[in-house]
Amino acid sequence: MQSTAQTAQQYLDELPADRKEAVEKIREAILNNLPEGFEEVMGYGMLGYVVPHSLYPKGYQCNPKLPLPYMNLGSLKNFIVLHAMCVYGDNNMLDWFVGEYPKHCKTKLDMGKGCIRFKKMDDIPYTLIGELAAKMTPEQWIAICEKVFKR
Repeated sequence: MQSTAQTAQQYLDELPADRKEAVEKIREAILNNLPEGFEEVMGYGMLGYVVPHSLYPKGYQCNPKLPLPYMNLGSLKNFIVLHAMCVYGDNNMLDWFVGEYPKHCKTKLDMGKGCIRFKKMDDIPYTLIGELAAKMTPEQWIAICEKVFKR
């Protein structure tokens, strides 16, 4: 179920107790490592980390009224999800993440192209998530998106 929360704090306050601590720790790992220029917003019913229109007026190619997404973090029915657009959009980032994951977790990586699912709250790679958040500046992410979508 998608949240209708308007702020990050409201979103966190609505989380069930068994997910709240893990989501807060992932959020902290992201915010502590996210390069300057990205902003935290609510998007798609989740916590979102975006390149704001002030840095990239063109916005998201699917809907230019929205800022350019970099990551989204949410709590779904059966797992916590990290939508890492930076992994989806850059094969080097994907290869790096897939290679690093086993060094940080006992469980098998559960992911689609950029959708990383965490089902076990006691085996979430917070340090790796922070490293992932730090890997790319807004300018680098914009350049990748511009190249991929030929804008």
